[in-house]
Amino acid sequence: MRKGLTFLPRVALAALLTLPLPVMAAPHANTVVAIVNGEEITLGHMILARATLPTQYQQLPPDVLYEAILDQLIQQTALKQALHGEVPHYIELSLENESRSLLAADVIETVMEKASSEEDLLAAYEDAYSDGDSGDEFNASHILVETEDEANSVKMELDAGADFAALAKDRSTGPSGPSGGELGWFTKGRMVPEFEAAVLALKSGEVSPPVQTQFGWHVIILNERRKTAAPEFEDVREELANKLRNQAVETRVTELTTSAQIERPDIEDLDPAILQNLELVRD
Repeated sequence: MRKGLTFLPRVALAALLTLPLPVMAAPHANTVVAIVNGEEITLGHMILARATLPTQYQQLPPDVLYEAILDQLIQQTALKQALHGEVPHYIELSLENESRSLLAADVIETVMEKASSEEDLLAAYEDAYSDGDSGDEFNASHILVETEDEANSVKMELDAGADFAALAKDRSTGPSGPSGGELGWFTKGRMVPEFEAAVLALKSGEVSPPVQTQFGWHVIILNERRKTAAPEFEDVREELANKLRNQAVETRVTELTTSAQIERPDIEDLDPAILQNLELVRD
């Protein structure tokens, strides 16, 4: 009487064994790793907590770091709950500042990513080096003195036929004086603006009139000017990428701040030193 009954369980078991096992969801950012008085702590919280740790702590073994971070988040949650929902004013302000900063940084990151595509980089390279060179390179020497009168005196001696290198060794107060005022080869952007402008106006062998910079008064001779070969694309890829990113961010910030409705009310008797008064935010 029980023969038929013993057959069915075997068939059912065989069928069950052929069914796929239930798929367990892989851990993700919203995976709950702990619950403190009903408040969830997720894997996402732990990931971001780890990312803000100093490098030396991030190098700890994963299992040690996991337990340490989880313990810390549990303790912090319990401590936070002791406020019973009351958030001090300075904490609210700090959270607003942190949120503002993080969201702004996210927008900047997006702008930078879009600004440095391979197509953009190649176009920037072509624009910068389409003539096959990377611009002029200059070899100059100078005599640095403290006053305009001294510089005029130096210029007069040079016009009268004095040797530039010998006069530099004798009169220049700059560190290049002992070597005859030689500055070696340099490109645009390497010298202060006034000095660079004077060099750009010279032909090889010409001596400049006195030029004033933040360092004093200079008399400059352009020894030689030459073209430099264009660099390989890969050699300047990162430089071009940084330039494009910075330009894109600057443009976007200008667009947003220009189009925004910004008000700066006048506040009477406001002393900028008030920013040092932390007591104002502890009320």
